[in-house]
Amino acid sequence: MPLLTLRILGHDLPGADCGEFRHVHVGTQRGREPDQLVSAGAAGAVFEIPVETVTAVGSGVGSADGGAADEAAGAAPDFRGPYVQGRRGARFVYLTWGELPPGGDFEMFRRAKIFLADVPSELLDAGTVETPLGLTDAAGLPLCAAVRPPMITWAVAARTGA
Repeated sequence: MPLLTLRILGHDLPGADCGEFRHVHVGTQRGREPDQLVSAGAAGAVFEIPVETVTAVGSGVGSADGGAADEAAGAAPDFRGPYVQGRRGARFVYLTWGELPPGGDFEMFRRAKIFLADVPSELLDAGTVETPLGLTDAAGLPLCAAVRPPMITWAVAARTGA
């Protein structure tokens, strides 16, 4: 299974204290747990999310042609891994927002969904793709809900290093 790394270049964070929330942090969600947490008061945040790409084919169960129609239509990409959420055909990853007071536990209060089907199919073998993403909504609060194009645009990651 080829590995694809999603790199989210977060900018315009809302601040560690925004709205009614204090000690705000943002990170990815691995399973049910927050991961890669960054203070929302930081100048920016970079999240790297590994995703396995697989070819999803129909099982043929319940189809008169035994799955031949699925094969003729071409196999659709599917995604797996510890950060991947949702059912086949609607997979996504979360950015999770929460309060993390000093010495306390992370208390999630909102999330943003980034749909994997929005990564252009021609980029799935690129190794690493990235997108810039403003992390503050129009009300000055943490970005939440579905994040879809044109708000998010994927491209092959720029090479770094010498």
